[in-house]
Amino acid sequence: MMTPQERAEASARAMWSRDAASQGLGMSLDAIAPGAATLSMTVQENMTNGHKTCHGGFIFTLADSAFAFACNSYNQNTVAQMAAITFLAPAHAGDRLIAEAQEITRAGRSGIYDIRVTNQSGTRIAEFRGHSRTIKGTHVPEPAAPSAPAPNP
Repeated sequence: MMTPQERAEASARAMWSRDAASQGLGMSLDAIAPGAATLSMTVQENMTNGHKTCHGGFIFTLADSAFAFACNSYNQNTVAQMAAITFLAPAHAGDRLIAEAQEITRAGRSGIYDIRVTNQSGTRIAEFRGHSRTIKGTHVPEPAAPSAPAPNP
């Protein structure tokens, strides 16, 4: 039987191995726990827009990836149902952005997660809220629980 932390780590390893988008953008998975995840990414020059600030889509993607790892940490396939972001400050090329996802509530097949995106100085760059929906399937096989011994007749 896996502990909740072992389950979160196994789910994250399985997801990360298939996550070409997060890896392709240079993200790193820095921490994982049940209902929580931290991912980070350095803003590259090719991620900046006409204002020479990080394009909001890249900030959203980082927050969305942290959301995905947090809500999938229970070894149940879970997808985004809705997400919204509020941009608070610009990020620039060379900034290291950190997205910290935290579960707010999870009931039945639905969950709500808040993700704070900060830069290397701790400046709040964005606040993201995601609503999740659990679907069929798991990331890794769950070990069978030990069976009870048969009673003696």
